[in-house]
Amino acid sequence: MARIRTARVAEQMKKEIADLMRTGVKDPRIGFATVTRVEVAGDLQHAKVFVSVYGDSTEKEQTLKALERAVGFIRGEVSRRLRMRVAPELVFRLDESSEYSAHIESVLRELHDQSGARRDEPQE
Repeated sequence: MARIRTARVAEQMKKEIADLMRTGVKDPRIGFATVTRVEVAGDLQHAKVFVSVYGDSTEKEQTLKALERAVGFIRGEVSRRLRMRVAPELVFRLDESSEYSAHIESVLRELHDQSGARRDEPQE
C-alpha cells in the first residue's frame, strides 16, 4: 500500500516540478529541460528528480546549477501544491538514459550494417 502512495506522489511531483520549471522559475539558465522521473523515498522525506537537458555539457551544467539555486522555491511550491506536511528534500540529477540508448541504437545499427555488407560479399 505504501509503494502505491509513493508512486502516486512521485508522479504528481514530476508534473508539478515540470510545471514550475516551465512557468515558475525565471532563471534564463534553465534551457530546454524535461523532468523524466522522480524517485521518492518511502517516508516521503527525500526525492531525486531526474532531468534531461537538451544541449551540450555546459548547458547541462548551467541548467543543473540553476535548478540547485531554485531548489528552495521548488521544494516549497511542491509541498504547498501537494498539501504535504513536510516538504521533501529535492536533489536534481542529470538523466542521460536517452543519450545512452541513442548510443546503443547507433552501435547496433552499425553492427547490423556491417553484417549486411558481409553477406553481400562474394563467397570464395
